[in-house]
Amino acid sequence: MRELNAADITQAIASLVQTANTNLPQDMCAALARARAQEVSPVGKDVLKQLEANAHLAARESIPLCQDTGMAVVFADIGQDVHIVGGAFEEAVNKGVRKGYCEGYLRKSCVKDPLFARENTLDNTPAILHVRIVPGETCVFRIAPKGAGSENKSVLRMLVPADGIEGVRKTVLEAVEAAGANSCPPMVVGVGIGGNMEYACLLAKRAAARDLCSENADPRYRALEQELLMAINQTGIGPAGLGGVTTAFAVHIEWAPTHIAQLPVAVNINCHAARHAEIRL
Repeated sequence: MRELNAADITQAIASLVQTANTNLPQDMCAALARARAQEVSPVGKDVLKQLEANAHLAARESIPLCQDTGMAVVFADIGQDVHIVGGAFEEAVNKGVRKGYCEGYLRKSCVKDPLFARENTLDNTPAILHVRIVPGETCVFRIAPKGAGSENKSVLRMLVPADGIEGVRKTVLEAVEAAGANSCPPMVVGVGIGGNMEYACLLAKRAAARDLCSENADPRYRALEQELLMAINQTGIGPAGLGGVTTAFAVHIEWAPTHIAQLPVAVNINCHAARHAEIRL
C-alpha cells in the first residue's frame, strides 16, 4: 500500500489548472500549423494564423488562451493500492482548483446555484470530478477546463438499434452544423456511443479530452472517426465559422456496452483551445 498526501494532490491540480489554461498542447499547435498550410480559404488561413499567434503569446506570457477559462473538469484514475492521507480526496482536488484559479488570476465562472441566485463561487469550485479506481499504486489526473461556448452545443440522443451507424453519423453531423461558429472551430469532436443516458455523455467528455493524435484501439471505430472527420470538414463551416476546409481537427469516439433496446449517442465539442494537462503521481 502506497501513501499519497492530499497536499500533493492539491499542488498537482493547481499546477495543472494553470498549465491547461495557458499552454495549448503541442499536438494542437502542430495541427494549427498544418491546417494553415492546407486551408484554401484566405479568411480561414488568416484565422488560423491568428490562433497560432494567440497560442504562442499565451504560453510565452503565461496568460489564458481564452477569456473563458471554463469549469474545471478533472478526470482522476486512482490506483486501488493508494491510500490518500492528510485530508479528504475531493476536498484536496477542490483546494487545488481554488489555488490554481486564484493564484493564476484565471476567470472564475462557476455559480453556486444554476437557476435562481446564480451567485459566483469566486474560486471556480466545485470541480466536475470523474473518478475511476484502477489497478496499481499510481494516480493519474487529467484536467480539461471546459468553456460554455462549446459545452452549450453538446447533444444527447437516445437512438434505437435500428438507427444504426447512419443514425450515429446523422447525430454527429447535425450537432456540428448546429454548433457552427458558436463552438469556435476548428474543433475537436468527442463522441460517446453506448452505455446509458449519463454514461454516453461521460464517454463523449472523455473522448473530447483525449490527446489530439490518439486513435481508437478498435479499427472499426477508428475508421468511423476518420469518416466523420472527413464529413465534418466537408460542411464548409471552416475556421471561426467563416468558411473553409478546416472545421475540425479530430473526431474521437469512446464506446461502451449497452442495452439490447437502445443506442445512446452523445456529442461533446471542444473549441480550437482544446485544453488539457495531465500528471501522474
